[in-house]
Amino acid sequence: MSPTSSSRRVRTAGAIAVAAALAAVVVPGTTASAAPATREAAIAQARANVSHAPGVFGYGAGQDLVLKDVVLDADGASHVRFDRTYHGLPVIGGDLVVHQDARGRLKDSTRAAAHDAAVKSTVPKVPARSGAADALAAAPGVKDAVSTPELVVWAADGTPRLAWRTTVEGTGEHGQPAGRIVVTDATTGEQIESYDAEHQAAGTGNSEYTGQVTIDTTPTGSGYTLTDPVRGHVTKDAGNLSASSVKASSGTPFTSTTNVWGDGRKFSTDRATAAVDAHANTAWTYDYYKNVHGRNGIKNDGKGATVFVHVGTDWDNAQWSDSCFCMMTGDGNGSTDPEQVDLDTMGHEMTHGVTSATANLRYSGESGGLNESTSDIFGTMVEWYANNKIDTGDYLFSDQSTPPWLRRFDKPSLDGHSADCWSSSVGKLNVHYSSGVGNHWFYLASEGSGSKTVNGVSYNSPTCDDSTVTGIGNQKVAKIWYRALTVYMTSTTNYKGARAASLNAARDLYGAGSTEYNAIAAAWSAVSVN
Repeated sequence: MSPTSSSRRVRTAGAIAVAAALAAVVVPGTTASAAPATREAAIAQARANVSHAPGVFGYGAGQDLVLKDVVLDADGASHVRFDRTYHGLPVIGGDLVVHQDARGRLKDSTRAAAHDAAVKSTVPKVPARSGAADALAAAPGVKDAVSTPELVVWAADGTPRLAWRTTVEGTGEHGQPAGRIVVTDATTGEQIESYDAEHQAAGTGNSEYTGQVTIDTTPTGSGYTLTDPVRGHVTKDAGNLSASSVKASSGTPFTSTTNVWGDGRKFSTDRATAAVDAHANTAWTYDYYKNVHGRNGIKNDGKGATVFVHVGTDWDNAQWSDSCFCMMTGDGNGSTDPEQVDLDTMGHEMTHGVTSATANLRYSGESGGLNESTSDIFGTMVEWYANNKIDTGDYLFSDQSTPPWLRRFDKPSLDGHSADCWSSSVGKLNVHYSSGVGNHWFYLASEGSGSKTVNGVSYNSPTCDDSTVTGIGNQKVAKIWYRALTVYMTSTTNYKGARAASLNAARDLYGAGSTEYNAIAAAWSAVSVN
């Protein structure tokens, strides 16, 4: 099925942040002028820096900081990320990053849209049931829907106001989790915004997409299970259980007496075949983040996920769930699209978990496009990292499970919907189409403009300003993007903010005015982000 005629693979990404204290990531530095700060010392100093400079952060009475993430540089500098609360209420759009030098001195700050988080009153004039009713009305087509309202300070547009953030959860057409987040003003009842609530997108394994692969399994008294003892993830058969009903404890673990799994066929009747791809590709995703970026698991806490195959009925999709901490994949449509377990699809969905645990880019407007683009970028980089001779690295997203491709990077508009260039209306597009701007930037920064053939695939990438861009390779660009995501972006970062974040990251890694720095800037200008 042509990607231009299909809307079934429009994935959704989770909007609720997981405020977890994560292990520190150590990134390369130039010369170590001081020993890296300990994680605990960096956190304590960051809290002190916020208290000592309240005007910088908009930090005042009634506010508390909730630790989200810590990044330690080799030269001793640190970057500590916090969410904020106001009188115990989450502040949406109030997240911030404290940048400190090796001595713990405040070096810089990054914050989301909110500055002052104070509201006149934390007592709502509109009852929760009104927000819940509005939320249910805003989620047509969601079966067995249940709404859960939460009182928050909503400041994603920079102006704090008391609001109900109501999560509607239920079941979609194919048994997948479906729902909406609806935000309503708790004083006036006005609907502020609404957006999708869910994240779509050593035995011998005979896989569907990558040939015969070696997979890590665990021996039992009577054979083996698809439990990876190195990375900690377990792969299960969901038994076509509705995805909205799937929990980490659901399903049946795959077992084998021979430690040989699957038959290598697409649309296979051997249920272990899809499990081979899911198990192996989860491992490749884990290894990519750990070996390339120093990230120890999705949440950077070393914990492995639960991976489910055969979810729903004829569900032609895949998605990551933060609440379940699991990856769920469907069986395809049974005719043109096989099981949704190929390399870049798996990497894409699991990257939603990484984004949620770091910048938590809101799944709305330009930040939503950046969220999707980030998953496309790192899903693609997992494919390049695996260096599989059958599923070779390319800039065609989901070309294996959704032939000929679902999205492409060199000219995103070839799918009939995505944007090649930024404009003031980009934020109004579906996030899977506004992501085209970020994908196009990534291609130009990696490979440059014009026509070329890479790994046997022909590309021809134009620029929006008729400039000529010279690429620096996708490995460098991905490292810059990862640092931008984990150190400089916040929940409300837009494309202009992403340009600034990636230039800060390029400066950190390669130096201001370096070839890499200039290439990142040129690629952004080439997609009209200045």
